[in-house]
Amino acid sequence: MSDDSIDAILQLPQRKLVVSQNDVYLDRQAKNEIFVLMVEESRGSAGGRAAGSGHRKVERVCGFSCDGGKCTKFFDTDEQSKIEMFDIPYSAVAMDIKLSDGRPFVVQGIVDPDFVKSYNSVINNLK
Repeated sequence: MSDDSIDAILQLPQRKLVVSQNDVYLDRQAKNEIFVLMVEESRGSAGGRAAGSGHRKVERVCGFSCDGGKCTKFFDTDEQSKIEMFDIPYSAVAMDIKLSDGRPFVVQGIVDPDFVKSYNSVINNLK
């Protein structure tokens, strides 16, 4: 497994938000598009966003296209000007996913085909 695989990125200790077209079961042959937004935590944002203390800043966005049990990265940027074009899903919740080897894993995320569509149009506008 390369360090750039979706499994490796999902298991990084860093806070992240997952936005996917369908439920994330990497151990199945299901078609899916998955975006991983890496969140930079500022001081003061440990327990949430009470009284506006701390902020969430996305520092990297990766996009994966999954089909036939294989996920291919098709987008990856850490350029702030590009990242600012992506909407952040503030309604993300704890989400149970399955890694490629079938192990259960919990991430913060949201299954929202409309979000995925909006992300794809951002990417198309960047080309």
